Amino acid sequence: MVLTVSLANRALKFAREGDQYRASYNVGLEVKRGADVVRDVNSKESVRVLAFRETQRSDESVLFRQIVTLAPGMYDIRLVVRDDSASRGSAIEATVGVPRFVDGSVSSPVPIYEAAPRESLDSLPRFVATPRATVVFGRDTILPVYVEGYGSAGAFPLRMSVRAEGATGTLWSDSISLPRRGNLFAGVFNVPIARLGVGVMTIGISHLGSADTLRAPLFVAFGEDLPVATFNEMLDYLRYFVSMSRLNAMRNAAPDARAALWAAFLRETDPVPQTPQNEGLRDYFARIAQANARFREEGAAGWLTDRGRAFVALGPPDQIIEPNLADLNQRGRSQVWEYRQHRLQIVFIDQTGFGRWRMTMSSETEFESVVRRVLPQ
Repeated sequence: MVLTVSLANRALKFAREGDQYRASYNVGLEVKRGADVVRDVNSKESVRVLAFRETQRSDESVLFRQIVTLAPGMYDIRLVVRDDSASRGSAIEATVGVPRFVDGSVSSPVPIYEAAPRESLDSLPRFVATPRATVVFGRDTILPVYVEGYGSAGAFPLRMSVRAEGATGTLWSDSISLPRRGNLFAGVFNVPIARLGVGVMTIGISHLGSADTLRAPLFVAFGEDLPVATFNEMLDYLRYFVSMSRLNAMRNAAPDARAALWAAFLRETDPVPQTPQNEGLRDYFARIAQANARFREEGAAGWLTDRGRAFVALGPPDQIIEPNLADLNQRGRSQVWEYRQHRLQIVFIDQTGFGRWRMTMSSETEFESVVRRVLPQ
């Protein structure tokens, strides 16, 4: 069993140590079979960074990996991760099954960052797994997946596929023949992210000729700050990227047809088709991330506030005018955003004095009119 845990630097408490910053955490793993504890692993780990800004990183750049050898069977596990310098910690319990590999068996697919396939069953697997099996749309083009096959045959043909949660159709499929490496077969195949869209999915692999399918979860998100779990949530994010009629056509499509529609959508909205990335979507979601950081209000994500909607739909204004800037807590303060290209001025009013900015009714009408005019059909 391969255990991997990922943490963000900002989840740990760092302290200065000379010209560096240091944090430490503990990982505890208890594995039980029935009432018997068969493995009890405790590991103390340290993280060192050179600059303070590195302590605030929000991506899960701290990786912990532990290989636990277990006999085939069912086990109850308890995992505890705790920050040494604070009272923070987290625990999870689960039941896992360890299979018995026979001739023709295949391992579970393991999403990875990198791998060097092993060449003997007596050696330990050498790969760095991605604990959350998560990739970011617009940043990651492929997801490498490590897999092993066992048996004495001369070849080991393998079938791979990806399906969206709740759908019967296949988003992507392919087949390979795993190369023999010593007394096993092992290799890596790449899942093309652009073919999948966004949401919760399942990777399935099977040895050709076998009825058994081994599965692993896959989550394609727009980014760390933009979790999207379903196809419809994805379309909700795109409300200021293309017209509502275009979104509704995808929203109302049968689940099995969505993959083809999404692929066509990516092609038709890509301003630079010669590159592998859709720069239009990249810039659009960058604006959402900025809006979330700059315009967040109580009870609402930044991009859904009035100022956030204008920023996401039309970009940063050419000019911001604040007539009554002197008193920041004054009720009825106003901001005027000017978009010269669209001959548009949007007036926002903070009626409460607590930074809850709302468009005036006339500005709302003009804004919606411009959005309908500029969004691609």
